[in-house]
Amino acid sequence: MTEVNETALNELVGRVLGDLGGAVSVPLVRIGDALDLYKTLRKIGPATSDTLADAAGCSPRYMREWLAAQTASGYIHHEDGRFSLTPEQAFVFAEPDSPVNLIGAFDTAAAMVENQPKVQSAFKTGRGVAWGDQAGCMFCAVARLFRPGYVNALVQEWLPAMDGVVDKLNAGAIVADVGCGHGLSTILMAQAFPDSRFTGYDFHPGSIAAATAHARAHELTNLHFEVGRAQDFGGRDFDLITCFDCLHDMGDPKTAATHIRKALKDGGTWMVVEPMAGDKLEDNINPVGRLYYSASTMICVPTSLAQETGLALGAQAGEKRLTEVIRSGGFTRVRRAAETSLNMILEAT
Repeated sequence: MTEVNETALNELVGRVLGDLGGAVSVPLVRIGDALDLYKTLRKIGPATSDTLADAAGCSPRYMREWLAAQTASGYIHHEDGRFSLTPEQAFVFAEPDSPVNLIGAFDTAAAMVENQPKVQSAFKTGRGVAWGDQAGCMFCAVARLFRPGYVNALVQEWLPAMDGVVDKLNAGAIVADVGCGHGLSTILMAQAFPDSRFTGYDFHPGSIAAATAHARAHELTNLHFEVGRAQDFGGRDFDLITCFDCLHDMGDPKTAATHIRKALKDGGTWMVVEPMAGDKLEDNINPVGRLYYSASTMICVPTSLAQETGLALGAQAGEKRLTEVIRSGGFTRVRRAAETSLNMILEAT
């Protein structure tokens, strides 16, 4: 029998216990968000558990236990019998437009658990799980997960990093947002550049319906949404085509790259936003890589395998592999124009 290294074993058990603490926090964080407990505490804190329960219209006994769990997780601050949110905690849990608001990540984790039976079955068959067959809240969860990054960087940093693109948008460009999901990226661009025209395409009808509703709520007239696949969406002569966190999900991204090249005007730009990743597994052994590999196993790879070709790049494809796919469509220049801790922004011309 192999001798166990007690130090290594204790370190592993410690990591697993920490992981389990995070896992069982998922429903508690989602309850806190759904019942506005974080926002209420930020408004009235420091507060006792009874005071917060009264302000939130909740049971004092449940509130006391929830606050204890949140304090043990380090998500809420406790001192002298009162609870509050530090500025940092509020930034993560109570500020919707914060660049590090992570509520959407907890929603996505819950959807991944709900999706387990379908993906587990696919492990044996090798078949995919179509985007439209994923867990019911997956679409909203993913949209919410990516929203903070788009709100804080898309218009402010990513588009300006593209050569000459902002000038075109200010003058009045024709733009396609391919794989637009619920349309958050499309709407942000349409709001920032009212003289340009935007079309959002997605192959999932439910997402297009949600995107159309969002656009209507914002009373925007310079954009519309259509059901369309990346490899054959309608429209031509675009000045800019964008793909946000979706190229790796496509079944046939090479054909998509070819179609996108043909749909661009001469001198047009393809902006590709993808998860941050190194080119080798060893480069991605870090907290971000851990999250993305897990999401890729449960969401991205099954989605791609359910489509034609099923290339299944995975969320951690890396810049080298992504560049190969982009160049296969006829693009001659690909560069990393910007990056964040979660995303790389590639410019293809």
